[in-house]
Amino acid sequence: MEFIEFIQKILLDHKIISIIGLAKNVSKTTTLNHILNQLSSTHQLGLTSIGRDGERYDIISEFPKPRIKIKKGTFVATAEESIKNSEIDVKEILNTNISTPMGKVLILMAMSEGFIELAGPSNNSGLKKVCKQLIDLKCDLILIDGAFDRKSFASPLISDATILSTGASVSKDFNKVVDETTHIIKLLSIEIEEDPSVRSLINELLSHEKVGFIFEDKSTKSLDLATALTSGSKIGKMLTDNLRYVIINGAITDRLLEDIMKSTKKYVGITFIVENATKLFISKNIFNKFLKKGGKIKTLHPINIIAITINPTSPYGYNFDKNVFFKTLQDKIKIPIFDLGPN
Repeated sequence: MEFIEFIQKILLDHKIISIIGLAKNVSKTTTLNHILNQLSSTHQLGLTSIGRDGERYDIISEFPKPRIKIKKGTFVATAEESIKNSEIDVKEILNTNISTPMGKVLILMAMSEGFIELAGPSNNSGLKKVCKQLIDLKCDLILIDGAFDRKSFASPLISDATILSTGASVSKDFNKVVDETTHIIKLLSIEIEEDPSVRSLINELLSHEKVGFIFEDKSTKSLDLATALTSGSKIGKMLTDNLRYVIINGAITDRLLEDIMKSTKKYVGITFIVENATKLFISKNIFNKFLKKGGKIKTLHPINIIAITINPTSPYGYNFDKNVFFKTLQDKIKIPIFDLGPN
């Protein structure tokens, strides 16, 4: 199946699609342009980003970037200053009053075809507000383009489907790129907790606690902490034989898991819960070590990864064999994969 055929098919089931990149220059913007350029004009599109994208040159590497080209009639949510760097006629529809370093985010309608620079909200709450406003404007598809080091906007609280872009620019080491891509997919696809009674308790704890505990008899307890990130040993001391769940309101990191594993062995058989998989910042080695020793991690809300796009070429002057790259990932990941190339 061609990529655009795939997109047309999944449009029947999804309203907001986010595109996340594993690194810079992995075809994230190319993926966006494939969708924007090939969908028919019968679709009312809304477009925004988290952070800045669509500029001529990467502001860090200074490499030329593929620009974002939109059709007449597209709604765009972007900051005031970015409009000056765009090559398109626009009509202001509303001011969201969301502040960014590049001014307020405005929702505009494209009055001509052309290139746009995006600089959308810089946090999830702003992004959620913008998506709601675009839906109110009768958009039947909203696309979110994001910064390479941000995956939080893949949150199911905002987008109902996500496309991951990966490629040679992640690393010169072919095996490292494959391992990293496979690991990220594994994290983002982590199992959810399905027990309704437990989910209700988790939601309650997440609403007002940094760290919560659910015991075998469904009683709960909390730990008064400013953050869980540096509190692994304190959490470890709270683990008992009749404890079943530890609820982390925030991120689970390598340091947190390592500190817990060092402080106690009672984490074995206990399930650690985060709101969704964008809260997991765990390396492959620590993740596998934790699971192998008997730890468990689940989420409350799933991330719906619907496709992976790959770019076997790096602007740093090296590339992978595209057929080998595609086939190796396809053998390891049971999600549709599309090679969109560098352009």
